[in-house]
Formats: sequence, C-alpha cells, structure tokens
Amino acid sequence: MATYVIGDLQGCYDELLQLLDQISFNQNDRLWLTGDLVNRGPRSLETLRFVHSLGEQAVTVLGNHDLHLLALAAGVDRKTHPTLEPILQAPDREELLDWLRHQPLLHDDKALGHVMTHAGIPHIWSLKQARALSAELEQVLQGPDCYAFLHQMYGDQPDCWQDDLSGMDRWRAITNYFTRMRFITESGRLEFKGNGAPETAPEGFAPWYRQPRRAPLKRIQLFGHWAALGFHREHQVVALDSGCVWGNTLTAYRLEDACVFTQACQPTKTAGD
Repeated sequence: MATYVIGDLQGCYDELLQLLDQISFNQNDRLWLTGDLVNRGPRSLETLRFVHSLGEQAVTVLGNHDLHLLALAAGVDRKTHPTLEPILQAPDREELLDWLRHQPLLHDDKALGHVMTHAGIPHIWSLKQARALSAELEQVLQGPDCYAFLHQMYGDQPDCWQDDLSGMDRWRAITNYFTRMRFITESGRLEFKGNGAPETAPEGFAPWYRQPRRAPLKRIQLFGHWAALGFHREHQVVALDSGCVWGNTLTAYRLEDACVFTQACQPTKTAGD
C-alpha cells in the first residue's frame, strides 16, 4: 500500500488518469489531493465525479477554486468560468456539491508525519491552532451559516490574523490563509496580488514557508496553489502545484519514499483567469 499526493487538478481529468496509470494506482493505495479539483481545465465535472467515486480511498482539501464553485452554486453573483457550467447543470450536482462542502481544509496524518492544506499553514499558527481553525470553518461550511458565509467570503480584509476576530471577518481570514496565501510578512500580513516566483515577493514580504515558525509543526507540509513555484521541496515543505492546466506537468509524490512521478500536460484552450 502506498500514499500518493497529487497537486492541483483543475479539471485535468485525462492527465490524472494517465498519471494514476503510470504509478499503477490500485485499490490498496491512498490518494491525497491538494485541492482545486475544478475550474479552468476542460473536464471539471468528470474530475469531481471521479474523486467522489473513490470514497475513503481519497482525501482532498478545499482550495479557492473549489470554494468558488460552492459560492456560484449558492447564487453568489460572480463570473462563472465555462468549465464550471457542466457541474452546475449536472443531474448529480447536489450530490457532488454536498460532498465537496464536507471536505476539510486541513488533513493531518501524525503516523505519516505530513499535514496537507491547499495554500499552506502560516508561521504564526501552531498545528493545534491550525487544526482548530480548520474545524471551525468546516463547521460553518457544513452548517446553517454556509449560505451567508459564501455570500461574504470574497475580499482581502482583514489581511492580518488577530485571535479576537469574529464572525464573517474571522471566517474570511481563515479562508484566505488556508486557500490564497503566498507572500506574507513576519507579523502575518498577507499580500494577495503577487503570484509569481518566490523572488518576486513585494518589499517586506516573503514566501510564507520561509518565515521562521513561532512553533514547530513537527510535520512536513504538503500544499498546492502556487503554480509559479512548481514542484518544490525546501526544508519541511513540499509544493505540488506544477501547473498542469497551464501545459506543464501533473505531479504525484509518494509519501513512503519521497519518490516523484510526473505526467506531461497540454495547455487547455479554456485555461485563463
């Protein structure tokens, strides 16, 4: 039995199947996914159905594009990428969306020594705090406040964590740290415009994983979200968004022996912001 972690799929269903065939993925293996299952790529509906069909064999965390899909389905008036329309029009739409909103923002496996989120865990949070904040937002998404939250989820403020944040501001901040974070200050302030390579960090900011942690996680962090970073290993982090939807590669990382597998990808005609 092996555990494979694969970066952002974004609807690249064919490449996912090719990569799983390459690694001889079978019913005894486990699959971890860093989120952003959908959007931009050509086969988001098929991707969502496939991951859902794996049941307990697969673990996925929520990414910003997954949350965007949930917001659109809740009636938030935002631009809909054409690759999401098949999901919104699908006969099994409600089953898929209900499953999606019940996925976590953080997956921690002490035995394997790894923790997975979509964008990372900021240096200002301990693992205990990150787990608690993940559980807090998951309760919102799975409960009666979900609709109201999705309608107020978008926005860059507050851009710095405070323990006394409350209500929608608190939930929006948790969302942004877990699903949108790239560059951050030592004090924990987020910057949302930059999405380039680490050396493009604005003045006063650094890649989140290079800020000294206030408390050690005692885990290797697995994350996606940062296509310009590509597959990257540094200290106690492994970045796995290798830009499949942009015509680069889809990457699988085997936890047991740190072996890396890649599948070449073609850029999709529907890729874009």
